[in-house]
Amino acid sequence: METRDAVAGAIVGSDGEEQTTRKDAAPKKDKPQTQSRMEQIFGFKKEDLTSWHSLVALLNRPTDPASLGIFRCLFGLLMAIDVTQERGLSHLDYKYLDGAPMCRFPLFNFLQPLPLDWMYLVYLVMFLGALGIMLGCFYRLSCLMFISTYWYIFFLDKTAWNNHSYLYGLIGFQLTLMDGNRYWSVDGLRRPTIRNAHVPLWNYTLLRIQIFIVYFIAGIKKLDADWVEGYSMSYLAHHWLFDPFKVILPVELVSLLVVHGGGLILDLTAGYLLFFDATRQYAFFFVSYFHCMNSQLFSIGMFSYTMLATSPLFCYPDWPRRFFAHFPRFLRAVLPLTSPDPQPSTSCVYNETRSTGTERQETPPVARPSKLRLKHKLRAIFTILYIIEQLFLPYSHFITKGYNNWTNGLYGYSWDMMVHSRSHQHVKITYKDGKTGEIGYLNPGVFTQSRRWKDHGDMLKQYASCLNQFLPRYNISDPEIYFDIWSECFPSLRIFDPRVDIVKADWSPFQTNTWLMPLLVDLSPWRTKFQEIEGSLDNQTEIVFIADFPGLHLENFVSEDLGNTSIHVLQGQVNVEVVDEKKNYTLQPGEQIQVPAGAYHKVYTVSEDPSCYMYIYVNTTEAVLLQNFTKLSELQERVRNGTETEPLPPELQPLLAADDDEGAEVNATDPIVRLFLKRQRRMKEVKKRREAGVLERLERFAVKKYYTIRRGFLMAAIAMRNLAVGLPPLEQLTREVAFANMKGSQTEAIQDERLKDEVGHGEL
Repeated sequence: METRDAVAGAIVGSDGEEQTTRKDAAPKKDKPQTQSRMEQIFGFKKEDLTSWHSLVALLNRPTDPASLGIFRCLFGLLMAIDVTQERGLSHLDYKYLDGAPMCRFPLFNFLQPLPLDWMYLVYLVMFLGALGIMLGCFYRLSCLMFISTYWYIFFLDKTAWNNHSYLYGLIGFQLTLMDGNRYWSVDGLRRPTIRNAHVPLWNYTLLRIQIFIVYFIAGIKKLDADWVEGYSMSYLAHHWLFDPFKVILPVELVSLLVVHGGGLILDLTAGYLLFFDATRQYAFFFVSYFHCMNSQLFSIGMFSYTMLATSPLFCYPDWPRRFFAHFPRFLRAVLPLTSPDPQPSTSCVYNETRSTGTERQETPPVARPSKLRLKHKLRAIFTILYIIEQLFLPYSHFITKGYNNWTNGLYGYSWDMMVHSRSHQHVKITYKDGKTGEIGYLNPGVFTQSRRWKDHGDMLKQYASCLNQFLPRYNISDPEIYFDIWSECFPSLRIFDPRVDIVKADWSPFQTNTWLMPLLVDLSPWRTKFQEIEGSLDNQTEIVFIADFPGLHLENFVSEDLGNTSIHVLQGQVNVEVVDEKKNYTLQPGEQIQVPAGAYHKVYTVSEDPSCYMYIYVNTTEAVLLQNFTKLSELQERVRNGTETEPLPPELQPLLAADDDEGAEVNATDPIVRLFLKRQRRMKEVKKRREAGVLERLERFAVKKYYTIRRGFLMAAIAMRNLAVGLPPLEQLTREVAFANMKGSQTEAIQDERLKDEVGHGEL
């Protein structure tokens, strides 16, 4: 009986080489072989790497196609679902607004979206390509349909870039060059010559190294100080998924050890653990647990499931045969093949011993590769160059300097997943008429649906150029555009120089962005002090840490709700100007000043070094409102248990009907009571949904996905009809779109929209 290769799941392992020998080869007992230690661990011999000829033979070695075929099917299925979800087929008409002035952010400025109906056609081609990949039907054509439309959409909108979308495109490109249709495919039924045929080892090598790079480089990127010290994703520790860890650890340690430490260790080790037989089963457990958690923590579409689908690639490539062999015999007709003997393929390089006669030999000849063809050498060259390129790209930021911000490089290929998480404290867009000198302000995000331009200099340049084209329509001539954007990291910092007209500013993909403000890493030690101060405050007091550069100032407006706002200087020297009072106050480190509510003030940094100061404020309106809510809740409780003896005044009568009458909120005349009842209703609905059983949650999930996918395909059908026969009358088109927008329960739809803001992470 043939022995299985020790590490067929290795990156360039033997992948069941013994199983690929033909039946007419001599039995194992007549061909005794002893494997070296290296061959047992890595699946190949040292001699396989000693010459170019042997390396080409190794990469083109015949390998079982089963595991690759199953992965192809799963990837195609997940991408077909992704087209309607994260790629945006279901809301395409909102994304590409025909005729509306819209600023877009393509990788190359000459790329523009097609008219809406044609964009639906592009998405339909991409969907059919993914479906063809899944079925293995007209495989090469399907792969080309998928990757051509996928990369077009990918390059069309940089604001949608992320690591996993980039990974989908890479895998689609790899599958286009591979023999993924040799197992469980429609092509195999159409063409018996390729059915269950060997695939060359490099097919597995590329995919395995790609996934190894995703894990390992992501781990290297997590060696960043923010991640190692537990700041990047500190909010995740409060999620219910980490409740089991909170039984034995405080939240702070759950964040540091489990969220950040566990994520770092898993990324650094997952590729190695999947590599070896002895550790693969443990890797499967931790990797699966990790991705299942991520699917609940983040809105990352099919990424978690795609990574789960890649894990079996590290197993023996014949695992599907052994797995499906356990199914009942009457299902064999529709299940993948369980036959252990793949047929030979011209894509592979076979040992010369394969061509020997059936006559037994007492001493078998040494196995040597057959003659190598040009295609075998080209595929080996491509494999090596691709691996080098993928190892180089995450560290190629010294070339694409124009895309470097506080986080280096283009967003997508660096695998720095979840390392940096930022929001924005303050965004101001100022325009200046080039002829009249008139100064005005724009609503942040005008003419665009994206918010990602705030963090990236290349997008900011595109946005400013777009505004420069649109504003003359509103009688603003030769506009100059200035951005004052503050990132809500630690401390809150300006991202770009607010004194630079971005329209005229120089930008090149290969030159350093001169108007990007530096990241003040020297202030990181203040983070611990800041946390101590924040921990000493009560729940109603908030704190914001600010750092600014010499010669710049922050203009701020204190809302009337913030009745107790003060500025405390920690480092440097600042000058506070209260605009309405026309007074200036100079503050040194350790000094503070109260600033009036409902008025503007400016904080100038007048020291030679950057200044650091913090705002401490209390939302007095919210504090009073919470006090009123507490009193109303206590009153309602007394009414319910019968301890309230005084009759309620008319404005409090809706409290009596709050449990039974859904219209009590509407009938309430007092605004505080109305807000209290609305808050109660929302809390009750959220609690009901969170306490729902598994079946109810699955039903709600399935119904939501059904109507989302339904809308996408109905709108695509309308677009195809428009392209084929032209637009119908407006009344008919309105009815068709309304039908596409229909949901199962109008009440349920309203609740979904209402609760979307109430719970932040889509837990419902």
